[in-house]
Amino acid sequence: MTLLWDNDPTSGDRYAFALGGDISPVENLAAAARSLQESADPLMVIGPDIDMQSACDLSELARVERPELGVILLRRRVDVAVLGQALRAGIREVLTADDLTGLAEGVRRSLELSAKVAGHVTEGGTAEGRIVTVFSAKGGVGKTTFSTNLGAYLASQGSKVLLMDLDLAFGDVAISLQLLPQNSMSDLIAMGGHVDAQGLSSIVTKHESGLDVAAAPSEPSDADRIPGALVGEALRVARRHYDYVVVDTPPAFTEHVLAAFDVSDLLILIATLDIPAVKNLRLSLDTLDLLGNPRESRVVVLNRSDAKVGLRSEDVVAAIRQDIAVMVPSSPAVPASINRGVPIVLDEPKHPVSGALRELADRFVKVQANSGAPRGTEQAQPAKRERWSLARGGKR
Repeated sequence: MTLLWDNDPTSGDRYAFALGGDISPVENLAAAARSLQESADPLMVIGPDIDMQSACDLSELARVERPELGVILLRRRVDVAVLGQALRAGIREVLTADDLTGLAEGVRRSLELSAKVAGHVTEGGTAEGRIVTVFSAKGGVGKTTFSTNLGAYLASQGSKVLLMDLDLAFGDVAISLQLLPQNSMSDLIAMGGHVDAQGLSSIVTKHESGLDVAAAPSEPSDADRIPGALVGEALRVARRHYDYVVVDTPPAFTEHVLAAFDVSDLLILIATLDIPAVKNLRLSLDTLDLLGNPRESRVVVLNRSDAKVGLRSEDVVAAIRQDIAVMVPSSPAVPASINRGVPIVLDEPKHPVSGALRELADRFVKVQANSGAPRGTEQAQPAKRERWSLARGGKR
């Protein structure tokens, strides 16, 4: 089926010869954007009276969300300026509206290319890359330790992994791994709306474990220059080129964190045995419920679970009204490994903390090769493939 976005209600009949007759009309930009999420149609034709900027905006969105979708643009008159703008937006064909023979040929070429692109994505498995976001609304609970260790462990197992530091003002991923990145997330700003695999790879720093790291900017002021939409765009591109994308976060529901939640398959929520951390976890779970985030996409981890501080794990379960997936013991070996810049899961693989981190990765983060379902309990079942827009409180 071909999606046709045109202001003229009779255009379907006019283009039926070239498009094959199986046409699904869309009324406006919002409906066209929804169709990218809800349909698997390989072709969209944009009519000659649709605003050029709106057509380009849709094509840029399709290039990220549905790379196999072909966009054909019809214009009353085609000139160099139109061709240049269309090319930059990723539109495959630009044709005059009255050239039905040319449109039929353009449709044929686009469908052939879509079949090749779709086949490449399926065979390479990149379409199913898994985004895992590590979050706590309280600082100091070990988010960065979890993120770096999970990323390094998955990479050491032969997976292609990207660790993205979304604590854009005060991120510690790079220093925790003793990396000196030449580029950072701020270098994506110039690529807004046009992020691709090559652009993403240009900001990555390689760790000796094989882990790729997208570091936070060196200047805290750069955080305000990075829009949330750019983070979502980069993550959607990353999931097509990595087996796993692990996201470290600041202790707040920032626009960048909400953008990550929006595309995440799994949220790892961390608490420790202290009242402020438990209170913030409870509020975080309530907030995620209000925003429409699926409960089945979350796991709760209790860090420093054996601390003798007058609060027990049972008290945490009662307070948050959700089971704890993994308990990670406390140990002075953890800060020592951070100071050495070596993830403990690699440096001391037999340590109890390493064992707990591997359990978290093996049971809840990894996916089974034959089914795509994560290992472990029902709590770890993946979120539905439909995507939730947390910032808007509903499905996209």
